Amino acid sequence: MKTKLSLLALAMITSSVQAQLAEHSGLGGELALSAGFASTTSNLNTNGDKVITDVNQNANEDSGGLALPLGSLAYTFGASSDKQFYVGTSREDIAVGTLILEVGYKQELDSGTIIDASFLPTIMPTDTWADPFLTNQERQTTDEKGNAFRLKFNNIMGSRFSLDTAYASRDVENEQSGTSYSGLTSEDINTLQRDSTSIYVKGDFRQPISKTSFIKPSLTYIKTDADGDANSLTSVGGELTYLRIFDRHQLALTAGYTNRSFDGTNPIYGKVRDEDELSLFAAYEYKNFMGWKNWSFISLSGYTESDSNIDFYDTKQYLLTVGMNYKF
Repeated sequence: MKTKLSLLALAMITSSVQAQLAEHSGLGGELALSAGFASTTSNLNTNGDKVITDVNQNANEDSGGLALPLGSLAYTFGASSDKQFYVGTSREDIAVGTLILEVGYKQELDSGTIIDASFLPTIMPTDTWADPFLTNQERQTTDEKGNAFRLKFNNIMGSRFSLDTAYASRDVENEQSGTSYSGLTSEDINTLQRDSTSIYVKGDFRQPISKTSFIKPSLTYIKTDADGDANSLTSVGGELTYLRIFDRHQLALTAGYTNRSFDGTNPIYGKVRDEDELSLFAAYEYKNFMGWKNWSFISLSGYTESDSNIDFYDTKQYLLTVGMNYKF
């Protein structure tokens, strides 16, 4: 079972917004280990069907157990603890791609704005199908790499507005999309190339609804320019998060909707791809679990479904995890 979905979903666990970068100056961080169950139904999942008999067939479900270590380390300094270097996996929404490691620097300004600049490198490449459309033979995998540069502005001018931006690249090492499909010209095959760059912009607003809860609506825009027009796209989406903190409990509920409109016609299907995605997540944290200081019990469940006008790209994903988090 690939961990891409789980890392993405676990990053949705939301922490309360603090007026400072850390509780104290110096070194700090957290370590978490979660285990659970996840399932993916997708023709693009390299742990799924290695052999397909038709480019229109529905994917079979791939499911299994997960063991996921996560963590972060930060060094906070400055007269007002207003500067911070950090490295690790982030709890915040992921800008683009799969988050494996984020290295960055935060600076809190006198206005209350927190500027956060980071780099998201690919330490371990992920697998993708060299030719997703190969039929009646075992599909071969190839490495997919990518890096992202991220710039965030939190609590802009002391307000409840935040802006998250990123620039990302994607590189498929042995790109063979469509080469096995009869009747395609070299021009058609070029439209299926997946190497790309993306621009990501997300704005959100935090609105308290009581002393212990708030909602956070957000809007996201992604523009992807791929080598092939069939994989170039514009993505527009929105999310609504509800966060409730009571005693040692913290609950976050998030619902999201995204539409992806592609630029060019997919020559295999003779149509321009368009898809809608719905996501639902619930995250829970119980601090000082069993009376253990700095230890938390964490749990998350999530469901994502993408409905495309090309059935080959339909996907479903869900997971349930439980674990422990140690903060130091």
